[in-house]
Amino acid sequence: MTEQTGEHGREANGPGSNAPGERVVTFAPATGAPLADLAVASADEVRRVVARARRAQQAWAVLPVEERAHRLLRLRDALAEHIDDLVDTLSLECGKPRQEALVHEVMPLLDFTGWIAERAPRALAPEGTTLHLMKHRTGEVRHVPRGVIAVISPWNFPLLIPMATVVEALAAGSACVVKPSELTPLVLLQAKAIYDSTGLPEDLFGVVVGTGATGQALVDAGIDHCVFTGAVATGRKVAAACGARLVPCTMELGGKAPLVACEDCDLERTARAIVFGGFANSGQACVAVERVYAHQAIYAHLLARVRELVAELRQGDPARGDVDLGAIIFSEQLAVAERHVDDAVKKGARVVCGGKRLPGPGLFFEPTVLADCDHSMTVMRTEIFGPIVPFMRVQSEDEAVALANDSTLGLNAYVFTKNRAAARRLAERLEAGSVVVNDVWSNYATAEAPFGGIKQSGFGRVHGEQSLRDLCDTKYVSFDRLHPLSRDPVWFPYTARSYAWLRRGAGLLFGHGSLAKRVGSLF
Repeated sequence: MTEQTGEHGREANGPGSNAPGERVVTFAPATGAPLADLAVASADEVRRVVARARRAQQAWAVLPVEERAHRLLRLRDALAEHIDDLVDTLSLECGKPRQEALVHEVMPLLDFTGWIAERAPRALAPEGTTLHLMKHRTGEVRHVPRGVIAVISPWNFPLLIPMATVVEALAAGSACVVKPSELTPLVLLQAKAIYDSTGLPEDLFGVVVGTGATGQALVDAGIDHCVFTGAVATGRKVAAACGARLVPCTMELGGKAPLVACEDCDLERTARAIVFGGFANSGQACVAVERVYAHQAIYAHLLARVRELVAELRQGDPARGDVDLGAIIFSEQLAVAERHVDDAVKKGARVVCGGKRLPGPGLFFEPTVLADCDHSMTVMRTEIFGPIVPFMRVQSEDEAVALANDSTLGLNAYVFTKNRAAARRLAERLEAGSVVVNDVWSNYATAEAPFGGIKQSGFGRVHGEQSLRDLCDTKYVSFDRLHPLSRDPVWFPYTARSYAWLRRGAGLLFGHGSLAKRVGSLF
């Protein structure tokens, strides 16, 4: 695995083969202890799950959206009854501190489910259209269920990322089949068991366990939309497979979030934001702070305060209950982190703190801050997906923007300044799907906010009303407002007289001094 293909672990255990009898074995990253030995779904099994989902969806789709939304509240309530169980599984399976499992995954999922249940009836209601020319007709845009939505999800947030799309799909009247990461399938299977306990149609939400070949089988199984979160290289393959089948898809392919620290920023808040934004979930987040561009007037002070805050962080097995940083989920990311540090140091960077993996059975890498970095270093150019934050000194806002935009990725960007006008100006100039001012990470947990990237960070959006509609097909229905004539004047037969009549009308509408030009926006 390379840095370019491994940031979301889509090929963590290799592409796989879907051979009969193939198994997936999972381990606790904080201890190395084995957790589960699961059968891999064969291609035939995947097709059967999709077929059952389609049959369930046909009955589900005829329910009014208000009824679907009301029933989804059962799922929200059932998940809330199992908060501690979900937190336990996330902490064990991902090596996350319990607070991160709760605040970054379980709570946002509960909030998002409630928000979708409340908002879906309005967001998916038919939209009337006023026709600017054909006043004898009117129209309506309808958002209709698409069918079966496939989700191929990563290992870093194995509950929130897939389940948010499950909730959206079901609210939209579709079914959903999820292929979780082979590294972290247990919490999704737990969520499926909770779902089944609610009385909602069991086949409407399916889970298929496996490797990359299972994901390929899912795309091949006759789905109607695919939502993929993962590495750029794997995303290209999934998008190509969807394109060959003319299946629409949503691609979230990672980020390289810059943080611009302006000369007038609140130093304490900025420093704490860098530490949290760079090291929460041990840096394993597509919205993590992965590069800091600090104005030269505050560079040294900001770097010193960040170093002090990092020294206070507690790292280790979350089972201890008193840790801030947990484990690295995917073992190969340790080697990725080491390569980034080695490359930076060789090219002149200075290790302010950290810089190496910890000995022992668990997968841990020290929270690392690198100073005096530049764009010749991979750590400033390539997604890290680990607990490393590189700093670069800049002399101006223009330089910070140019460097921040010098990336093939464009998911999140952060700006820290006390000047709101400057914040708005920077937000306009930064090339990213989302720009967050004086905060980090919060946009992903905002149910109303569409989330996604530009450039090689992908296309399409999750969350927000836009995402809900994107999981639907758009149908336009045109109605007559008046009793129509038996023969429309623009229909057959074409005659010289009808042409002359229509030509005169074109001149009145669009010619020099025409009605359209005089009335303007009316037409």
